[in-house]
Amino acid sequence: MKRIGVTGHRSIPGEALGHVERGLRAVLAGQGGPLEAFSSLAEGADQLFADIALECGADLTAVIPSGDYEDGFADAGALAHYRWLRHRATQEVRMDFARSTDEAYYAAGTYIADSCDRLVAVWDGLPARGHGGTGEIVAYARALGKPVTVVWREGVARD
Repeated sequence: MKRIGVTGHRSIPGEALGHVERGLRAVLAGQGGPLEAFSSLAEGADQLFADIALECGADLTAVIPSGDYEDGFADAGALAHYRWLRHRATQEVRMDFARSTDEAYYAAGTYIADSCDRLVAVWDGLPARGHGGTGEIVAYARALGKPVTVVWREGVARD
């Protein structure tokens, strides 16, 4: 079974969204055979990746950073979608953090990088805005020697 994980931005600008979606579909559909997808199910890249992975027939592993993770969803629709995806996951891994902190996000991101054969990064190429951010997880995966596929529309800046 091939294992693909995701790291990515919570906010994907509209002018990049179609490109990102097509890129994720190409990566996930191009794997062939059984697939396990790892995602923290955060709003944005994580949820989009999880949706497409499920459409492709992948087993979904939800990697939950903390006990209060749901409290970090400001948008009711994103929270409902998180719960829907979590219910469809075949496996759930919960990091040992009571609260959502940068360290909890880092732990979840590094767990995904450690567990996958390939990391897909929905990433604008800029440095992480905080500990556990996309750029830091990409650097961590690359330091492990993991293949990293970056999906982003060139010339588009995130908010």
